[in-house]
Amino acid sequence: MKNRIFFSFIVFCFLFATVISKAFYIQVINKERLLSYAKSQFIREVKAFPNRGNILDRNGSPLAINVHVYNLFTIPKDKDATFYNKLKNLSQVVPELTYPKLKSLVQKRTKYTWLAKKVFLSESQLQKIKKLEGIFVESYSHRVYPNRELMAQTLGFVGIDNTGLAGIEFSMNKELKGTHQVIKYIHDAKGRPIKFESKSSEAYAADIQLSLDKDIQGALESYLQEAVVHHKAHRGGAAVMDAETGEILAIGNYPTFDPNKHGAYPQEQRKMAFVTDPFEPGSIFKTITVASALEHKVARPETKFFCEGGKMKVQNHWISEAETHEKFEWLTVGDILKFSSNVGITKIAFNLKYPKLRQTMDKFQLGQKTGLEIGGESKGIVSYKATDKVRPLSLSNISFGQGIATTAIQMLRTYAAIANGGYLVKPTLLKNEVSQIKPENKILSEKTANNVTKMLVNAVNEGTGNDAIIPHYDIAGKTGTAQRVSPRGGYEGYIGSFIGFPVNVNKKFVVMAYIDHPTANGYYGGATAAPVVKKITQYILYKKKDFAQFAKYDEKSNKDNMDTVQSQQASAQRVFAPGFMPSFAGLDKSSAMQLAQDRSIQIEINGFGVVTKQSIPSGTAFTGKTNLRLEFEAPTYAE
Repeated sequence: MKNRIFFSFIVFCFLFATVISKAFYIQVINKERLLSYAKSQFIREVKAFPNRGNILDRNGSPLAINVHVYNLFTIPKDKDATFYNKLKNLSQVVPELTYPKLKSLVQKRTKYTWLAKKVFLSESQLQKIKKLEGIFVESYSHRVYPNRELMAQTLGFVGIDNTGLAGIEFSMNKELKGTHQVIKYIHDAKGRPIKFESKSSEAYAADIQLSLDKDIQGALESYLQEAVVHHKAHRGGAAVMDAETGEILAIGNYPTFDPNKHGAYPQEQRKMAFVTDPFEPGSIFKTITVASALEHKVARPETKFFCEGGKMKVQNHWISEAETHEKFEWLTVGDILKFSSNVGITKIAFNLKYPKLRQTMDKFQLGQKTGLEIGGESKGIVSYKATDKVRPLSLSNISFGQGIATTAIQMLRTYAAIANGGYLVKPTLLKNEVSQIKPENKILSEKTANNVTKMLVNAVNEGTGNDAIIPHYDIAGKTGTAQRVSPRGGYEGYIGSFIGFPVNVNKKFVVMAYIDHPTANGYYGGATAAPVVKKITQYILYKKKDFAQFAKYDEKSNKDNMDTVQSQQASAQRVFAPGFMPSFAGLDKSSAMQLAQDRSIQIEINGFGVVTKQSIPSGTAFTGKTNLRLEFEAPTYAE
């Protein structure tokens, strides 16, 4: 009896297992069939992003905008007479897509097939194409930079998929690109291709407003190019920084590139060398050595050092002045900075010792990235730690900016701390007018900052920086001329630099320029870079009234200065005879409104982008208030 029960139990288990296995097998088979069926119905999936966010300057002028282009495709499964008639209709709507061309594209195809990519279509053409069943249209946002080379290294560019690859386009890609929606193309129950959209309620793309001022940037790039060409240099760089907010008002290198055609330019021209490439700062570093000596009470401005008649032996190596005819003997700390004495600054450094100098360097965050919102920033090269035993020759070299490497943006930030009274601010490319003058950012005493500023004013008025003198303003600044590290090793040529700032102004700002490897018309920083800083600073002081303070002279002298600067900068300005209609062609909305206001012209604006048409031709005489209609369009560029 027991055996019979046991045998029955075994049979039951076997049958149960067989049923379960069969059911599982059927389920797997059905699942595979379902997946296979679903796969057979699926044609194509696209992630569609909203229009990429615009990039604007601090005043709202467009720097990077979008132009709508369209991709056209079809799924030529049933190529009957009706299908080919639709291709003929398409060729009539878009004449550049000829019928023979379209027919050749689809003849040997049964799956989705591109008919055209990046086609510009009018609204009328678009609506006609949408009525052609089986012809699909995908909207595509094409990035355009209406100002071409202006700010190119800051803006960067996008790739073929509208993803940022350089500059702000890369560093702020997530915000600019936004979230996407999914579009699927599938077969319906009758095998016809249909479009299915899955929209996200959170889809967005943010605009980015930069701290840069388009007008200041235009002046900076013009003067920088002029200097690089004049001195037949390898390249140059320049920037303007608000010393209290950290906002970068203008920045760039020359040669530059056109981001609309970025592939036609070498990488060397597309990068922001002002931020990415460290170099030996040379004599502009002497200001840091002096500030450290004052801060550590090793010396006072009037303390005198014997400068050995212009030549001093350190570890079997002779330290001499840049100009061998200089035979300095007793110089004060202020005179050492004014005349840029290598021997004098070495004497100060020997009294200061490296640990204290390194402490000051650390406060200025030299050897660290500034965190500017652009890719590829270098932290520079500072080899010795504060605890290292630094040889006298190395300390001498460091004191006047050799044997270490900083980026230009680091040095710009350093001088901003002196200009604003001793506060370290973080440079930024994003508009943020909030002052960073806060107790936690204090790195130098106000007394030290003021004393160094006075010395730098003397360095301009009576020393090596007199090419940066601007009438009616006190300009503080320092020249630098450093040996240039060759890509092949050793040194080759020089880098001339200058950093300066006006003292008697409403808004404190600092300007830096450097000329890399000048080969003609001088190579010292005073001859190459100081004039660039002077011209940029003049432009800001005479044309940007919110920066200037006119207490030192009357309105007439200020007007004379502004007229002089305007005549010197004719290439960057639109100057028209009074009573005649100016040309608005190529201007953005902000610039057009400003020009219209200056001429008492009432304007009507249509569209977005830059001016392509004006209702009254330029050069037409007019009197009194005049109404003018301006047509704006996003510019297009050949690939």
